[in-house]
Amino acid sequence: MAATRDRIVERSAELFRRQGFAGTGVKQIVAEASAPFGSLYHFFPGGKEQLGAEVIRWSGALYGQLIDAFFLPGKDVVAATSQFFLAAGETLRETDYADACPIATVALEVSSTSEPMREACSDVFNSWVDGATDRLVESGLPRRRSRALAISMLASLEGAFVLSRAMRSTEPLEIAGAACTAAVRDAVAAQRSARRARRKREG
Repeated sequence: MAATRDRIVERSAELFRRQGFAGTGVKQIVAEASAPFGSLYHFFPGGKEQLGAEVIRWSGALYGQLIDAFFLPGKDVVAATSQFFLAAGETLRETDYADACPIATVALEVSSTSEPMREACSDVFNSWVDGATDRLVESGLPRRRSRALAISMLASLEGAFVLSRAMRSTEPLEIAGAACTAAVRDAVAAQRSARRARRKREG
């Protein structure tokens, strides 16, 4: 039974990412998951909306692991930022611009029409911001500055995904990545300068 539920969530996640929430029907979901029609309502009594919220949180946790994968402890956060955006561009090209952020596609559709799904999107985005913030703090940046950079990076990434998919070009991601990398580089340099100045005063 658990395997059936997992298949429904996983296939829904892929369909929502590619087609959007509204463009994906319940019949298509159960067909793709090789599940009986009634199983969706067995596992998700609230129907497609409940499933959508579950899929958002599941996908968000999965994609959130990418932050830890790129921003490894002790790794240069400037290089990590650049590689993060470059990898996003590679994924778009390899999937013919079909696979972008699994949350943004749904968030744009449902944030003003479904409070449970809006809350799920908010929880995911906040978890990503918190994760990126923590990695930047570990690099030595102040928390307030780290949070601002994290929000800027994720906002730039999501916006670049939209433009890149519409234009069928990774240029928006490349430009956004370069801008975010420069912002992180400047923040790191400023923090190092501040530390040197502080040590000089104390010395």
